[in-house]
Amino acid sequence: QVQLVESGGGLVQAGGSLRLSCAASGRTFSSFAMGWFRQAPGKERMFVATVNWSGDSTYYADSVKGRFTISRDNAKNTVYLQMSSLKPDDTAVYYCAGGKRAVGGSWSSEYRYWGQGTQVTVTS
Repeated sequence: QVQLVESGGGLVQAGGSLRLSCAASGRTFSSFAMGWFRQAPGKERMFVATVNWSGDSTYYADSVKGRFTISRDNAKNTVYLQMSSLKPDDTAVYYCAGGKRAVGGSWSSEYRYWGQGTQVTVTS
């Protein structure tokens, strides 16, 4: 079983930056893809970004492309989401997710493990 714990959320002004971290337990972290999703109040959970098992392939939602960067450190069992040029529309609870396979996609059904979420609030 893998447990995921997010951190790094908070309150930031529009145009600012935040870095989210997600620490994973278990020895199989490097074998599966990792992703970030977000859920705004009253909306469905949406895909943000994913990184493959080795960290050399990434994929982003169009809404964050060029502003967010996903990365992972398998030695530390941690995945990161660097968020820049933040907008009020980025306000949401951000969840990290562990994939069912080495390469993940944008569907939540492709992920087996989920963190508890961390709140990101962007003010205008």
